[in-house]
Parts: sequence; C-alpha cells; structure tokens
Amino acid sequence: MCSRMDNKSYLVQMSGNGVHSKTMVKAKGLNGKGLHGNGVHHVSVNGSLYPAKTKSRRQRWEVKPSEMANNTLNPIRAIVDGMKLTPNPDKPMIALSIGDPTVFGNLPTDDAVLQALKDAIDSQKYNGYAPSVGYLKSRQAVANFYSCPEAPLEGEDVILTSGCSQAIELAVSVLCNPGDNILIPCPGFSLYKTLAVSMGIEVRLYNLLPEKSWEIDLQHMESLIDERTSCLIVTNPSNPCGSVFSKEHLQKIVKVASKHCVPILADEIYSDMVFPGCNCPSMASLSSDVPILSCGGLAKRWLVPGWRMGWILIHDRNDIFGSEIRQGLVKLSQRILGACTIIQGALESILNNTPQSFYSDTISFLKSNSEICFNKLSTVPGLNPVKPSGAMYLMVGIDMDHFPDFKNDVDFTERLVTEQSVFCLPATAFEYPNFFRIVVTVPEALMIEACARIAEFCQRHHRPYGCDSNDLDQ
Repeated sequence: MCSRMDNKSYLVQMSGNGVHSKTMVKAKGLNGKGLHGNGVHHVSVNGSLYPAKTKSRRQRWEVKPSEMANNTLNPIRAIVDGMKLTPNPDKPMIALSIGDPTVFGNLPTDDAVLQALKDAIDSQKYNGYAPSVGYLKSRQAVANFYSCPEAPLEGEDVILTSGCSQAIELAVSVLCNPGDNILIPCPGFSLYKTLAVSMGIEVRLYNLLPEKSWEIDLQHMESLIDERTSCLIVTNPSNPCGSVFSKEHLQKIVKVASKHCVPILADEIYSDMVFPGCNCPSMASLSSDVPILSCGGLAKRWLVPGWRMGWILIHDRNDIFGSEIRQGLVKLSQRILGACTIIQGALESILNNTPQSFYSDTISFLKSNSEICFNKLSTVPGLNPVKPSGAMYLMVGIDMDHFPDFKNDVDFTERLVTEQSVFCLPATAFEYPNFFRIVVTVPEALMIEACARIAEFCQRHHRPYGCDSNDLDQ
C-alpha cells in the first residue's frame, strides 16, 4: 500500500511471509498508476483505493448462497422435516430416532470424566488458543491410549478435532478433489454423502448384506473402484446397523484396498463399544501397507457428544501419505482453531482415569436393550430385525408386501408416530428403503413399551400375501 504523508508516498508491501517492507516512492505512484502490476495498491490516508480503471457498479442487490451451500444436504433432516409427525395425544412420545445417548438422562458419563473437566477449568491453563492440531500433551495421551504393537502411534500422528464429524470432514478434504469418487457403505452414516457432495466429490455406494449381519459385499465394492477413487470409508462398528466386522472380514477389506492402492478412512467412533463375545480390532492393526486415517472421539464411548472432542489417527508406516498429507491436515485444521481447549486439558485424565466398570456397565445396558428389542420384534409378523453386535443401533426390515396400507418405510414410520407415538428413523435416510433404525439407549421400561406399541401397530396393519385392507372391509 502507498500512503501519502508530507507530499511523499510510502509503499508498504506485504511479502509472502507476512513481513511488511516500506519504501519511499514518487507521490504519483508506481509508473503513474494507482495499481502496480504485482498487486500492490495505492491507498490514500482515508483508506480509499485508486482502481486502475473504472468498473461498472452493481445496479441492485443480488446476494445468493454459494454452490457449496446449495449442494449441502443432510438426508436425515430432509426426510424427517418432510414427514407429518403428529403423535397420538393419548400416548407419551417415545423417540427411538436420535443417536444421542444423553437424551433420556439414563446414561450419564462417569464421575472421573466430570472431575477431569472440573480440574481443567480450575487450573486456568486452558483458556487461550491451542495449536490448531491440538496440544501436543493431549495428542500424546490419545496416541498412548490407542497405540498397539501392530499399529504404533506417537503424538505427531494425532490431530485433535471438533468432534468426530470434523475429523471425517478433514480426512475427506485432505484425500479428495472435486471429480474424485469415494466409496461409502449402504446403509451408512449420512454425513459422508453430505460432505462429499458439497465438495464436488462423487459418491459411490457399496452394499452391506443384512443376511450376513451387514458384512460388506466385497465383490460389489471392488467393482466400484477406478482410477479416480480417492478414499474407501469403512464404518466399524456400524451406524446405522449396529454390526461389528470380524477380523477375517476386515482383512479382506484391507486386501481389496491394497490391491487397488486406495487409502482407507476408518470411522471408528464406536470402537470398543462391542458386546461380549465379539472382537473389534482396529483396521490399522490389520494393515501392513494400506495407509489409514482413523476417526474417533469421546462422543459415544464416554457419553459426551456435546463436548465435541474428536481425533484423526494417522497410520502410515510405509510413508505413503508422507509429509504432504500430514501437512495438508495441518493446513486444513487451521481453518478453524481446532477442538475446545478445556476438553483438551481434561483429555489425558479422561483417558487414563475412567474406570473399566464404566465402559462395561454401558456395554451391558446396550446389549440388554438390544436383546429385548430384537427378541420382541422377531416375533412380530412382517418385521425382520437384524441382531446387532455393538454400537447403539438395531435395523429392522419391513416386509412391505404385508403392509399394503403404506407406500414405503417413510410412510410406515410416519403412521407409527401418528398411531403409537413411537418414532423410529426410516432407513431411506440411509439410502436403504424398507428398513427402520432403532436407537437402543432409551431406559429399559421405555424400550419394552415401545416394542409393545410397534407390535400392536404391525398386528393392526399386517395382511397376508394377496390380501389388502379393502378385502378385509368387505
């Protein structure tokens, strides 16, 4: 910039490193022009800009949302907002649709978690800005918690984020360009598609198989890969299915990724939330060459989704990501200044001091509620629940041929609210029609009541094959 003082002009130029230099030049500016060819502007004392040429001004206001905003769509919100949800006034509402374990107040976090937060606040050490990737001490605590001989981690391998959702966003952003494609499970967490489409990334859905406890159709998945496939997303344990992949199945997934040189984004927010008798190794522990970005956080296992603490674990033993992907994640993290510093300050204590009994009690409750729901709905004509092995969810198939009163799963679940005041999320929200998802975090008494109402609803509307409601009215 050039400011005029005492009939002299001073050129103030900002270099790429953010350092200003000041040079005295002629009062009329460089080459008699107000704008130098290298982008240096001449500005008067009052800050007005002297343009190189006169530009036509806008004649009217016209402010429109960006293409990214227009291309951003949350499928769950789009479907739920379009439903006519009017509960039966004679029955209290039971919402089995919200993936927030804190809603009913029956699943509080542990006292050790709360004390860690109180101590962080009282210390007065975490009121300022942290590095965009998080405090190194907090990152090291996460690395120590998840490191294993098969997949070792250091603090530098951890990026702290504002919840697991931001971890997923950063991972997709660093791996993918507009025009690339990513592979996403179907049914799967809707955020993957929301993020990808807003970035101009093509979404390719690979099938999960309900008859095989939601294992991936590996042949179908592999058929979708081409030279523009930049990322394979694997969710284990699964939202919305509640499934947990075996070690053998995970090894087969990694083998496909290795064959086609496709990195993996492992959404492992529900890691270790598996029922007794199941094993859930991390994907990174099974990979010898495929680079993996593992996304996780405090939200579900520690029952504090509102605290917005997530992380990316960078597993890259063969240096395939190299410094460029790591630096890319650092740059992207600088767009906002990372995760809440208070929670970062509490993180080491949370990870080290939460008792095992807290985790075990949570899993025991989720397993019990899942069994109640599965056993009850398995006896309901026209419904086909798929038994879960972890997380907080259960998917139920609807044999729509037996329910001619309804057009689809959205219509089915809408009427379930109207008649029984029970809200389950239609699986069309996960691009998997004729199923619905149940969240099993509600108190046991409400789970029993909700299942009884669903059974009553189905018994009222169920029809044998070849018989519709009009036939019964005759």
